[in-house]
Amino acid sequence: QENNLTKVTDFFLLGFQCSKNGNFLLLCFFLVVYCVTICGNLLIITLVSTSKTLHTPMYFFISQLSISDILLTTDIVPNMLYILLNNGGTITFIGCITQHYFFVTVETSGCLLLALMSYDRYVAICNPLRYTSIMTNEFCMKLVAICWLLGFSIILIHTITASMMTFCGPNIIDHFFCDILYLLDIACSGTFIVLLEVNVASIFIVIMPTTIIVVSYTYIIVVILKIPSSTGRQKAFSTCSSHLIVVTIFYGTLFSVYAIPTTGQTSTMSKILSLLYTVLTPLVNPIIYSLRNKDIGKAIQETLRHTVCLLQSSKK
Repeated sequence: QENNLTKVTDFFLLGFQCSKNGNFLLLCFFLVVYCVTICGNLLIITLVSTSKTLHTPMYFFISQLSISDILLTTDIVPNMLYILLNNGGTITFIGCITQHYFFVTVETSGCLLLALMSYDRYVAICNPLRYTSIMTNEFCMKLVAICWLLGFSIILIHTITASMMTFCGPNIIDHFFCDILYLLDIACSGTFIVLLEVNVASIFIVIMPTTIIVVSYTYIIVVILKIPSSTGRQKAFSTCSSHLIVVTIFYGTLFSVYAIPTTGQTSTMSKILSLLYTVLTPLVNPIIYSLRNKDIGKAIQETLRHTVCLLQSSKK
């Protein structure tokens, strides 16, 4: 009987399965969101690279997070637009595994970068006199390199194992991208090893970064509460408020999909929750840092003034 089963080499992603008009509206909406996301994050990267006032560890980490956001949304959204255009789309097994690999790699790097940023805020608030001697350029570069290397290497093991699974039943995935949980559901070979590797990897992906963030902010809050003046407390908290909002959105949406039991959860709700961390988070991150950060706001104004001056001089 096993020999009669045909090995699946392609998967069909259902996407959102709306009406033709509904798919067209979603296509237009997500295309605009994608363009705004790319432009917003590129703006952050450009400002941090060109503005001397933003050449600090905190903004360097923010620019790395923007790179992570660009890679994440580029891995997911273009194929999602294709699915919306065709009311579903076929993806090869290799393409599916590749998309999953880069998705989890970027998410892992994002988690580690957020933990790194929380440590940076901890040093800045709890040990300000030693901040410049601890958070040197060389040290920050090494930390960021470790985040990216861990992101690419941790996921490689379970991705290779997942690529060895066989699929011989239904090839339909009721989602808009290749998620390992959906692949495990339709696999006809053993999935125990892959699940074990995923759980072990989650220690490095989620548990360790979350622990670093919680411990860092516990110390930060204790120190802020000890500041006698309300102005001083407000000023200290404002230096980490943007990061705290980003962390809340990122982990809130991530845990809502992977940590909360999905029993009784509709496929539509699952897709909406997935949209929050694959599409919404990369969109709102640069907005949050731009609106709540005076230095970035000033850098944007200076860049606009410089651009206007260049345009006026070129006309003359």
